[in-house]
Amino acid sequence: MTLSSLAPRRGELLWDVGAGSGSIAIEWLLSDPANRAIVIEAREDRASLIRRNAENLGVPHIEIITGTAPETFATLPRPQAIFVGGGSSKATLLDASYAALPPGGRLVINAVTLETEAELIRRFKAQGGELLRVEISRAESLGTFHAWRPALPVTQWSVTKR
Repeated sequence: MTLSSLAPRRGELLWDVGAGSGSIAIEWLLSDPANRAIVIEAREDRASLIRRNAENLGVPHIEIITGTAPETFATLPRPQAIFVGGGSSKATLLDASYAALPPGGRLVINAVTLETEAELIRRFKAQGGELLRVEISRAESLGTFHAWRPALPVTQWSVTKR
């Protein structure tokens, strides 16, 4: 869902902000060998995990910045797409992310908390774009039967800069 909303095109650069495990940037790189990705992750343990995941999945050329956003933005090349996974409840981070994009650039943000969802709704009303909410359940054992166990719903806001 997230990669589809980011709509990677050949040779483009993605910033994956608050990258966690690096899955979005890794999938971005796997979508085309000419693509580039920079992940920004504040936690050193997660940055190490991203490096291992990228190497294990065949994209060792991922660029990892251990630091906080948006403070690191000024030193980076301008991206065509930005995904914000962590820290997206901070309005300053979302403002800086949108500002970093060129016209036609894509910003995608996923939220699982009510606070971040409220921020995404506010931005959707002000800037447009697309607002989605996805809920998934998995079949799990319930005694000798099975039942649906819901995962946390994800709210996604995506917008193309005018």
